[in-house]
Amino acid sequence: MASHLIQGRTVGMPVRIRDVAVCAAAYAVRADAARAVIAYSGLDAAEVLPGKAVCVLLFADYRDGDLDAYHEFGMAFVIRRPDTGRAGLFVHWLPVDGRFTLEAGRALWGFPKELADIDLRLSSPYKRCILRKDGRLVLDLLVRPGVPVAGPGLALDAFTHRDGVTRRVPWRFRARGVRVRPGGALIRLGNHPIAKELSELGLPRRPLLTATAAHATVSLDDAQALP
Repeated sequence: MASHLIQGRTVGMPVRIRDVAVCAAAYAVRADAARAVIAYSGLDAAEVLPGKAVCVLLFADYRDGDLDAYHEFGMAFVIRRPDTGRAGLFVHWLPVDGRFTLEAGRALWGFPKELADIDLRLSSPYKRCILRKDGRLVLDLLVRPGVPVAGPGLALDAFTHRDGVTRRVPWRFRARGVRVRPGGALIRLGNHPIAKELSELGLPRRPLLTATAAHATVSLDDAQALP
């Protein structure tokens, strides 16, 4: 089993997250704008409809795992995998509020993690994330949980790009307490550069769907650099 030294701690592979709550909203956005945002990666945004790509915004409360407890926000795009042509998920931005997971995420997988102020409010029926970076509001995202569905087991690999290298991250996800609905989110954008990127994608707008998971487990294996 591979292992890595992060801040004097040994982190073995696969890295396991034993309990995380996740809320996500998937938006249909302009494919040309999505391609412009992720052009640096060399990857191509998948068109789910003519001229439309998918941008996923998510926030998560990591309660128990190998990288400690922390909060996270993610901005990702559904892409067409260069190796198989199947769907993958390219992680464009991944702010966190923990320094250990920041260093581990960057070093192990090339995740674009940055420190940010992530205010999660998950105890009420409406789930809310207020995200600030460098004292500037990025966004305020409110998610309304939908109807219960069977918890999925997903194996949609993640892709990252850092220091000129694009990587594939084998990623496995299982969830309980899952709720899904069409629409179901409200978003307010701030004045941060990421908010500008989102506005150029066509947000704020109604999402295609939202999903919440009260409890999920995740495992991540070693990243593999793409040729």
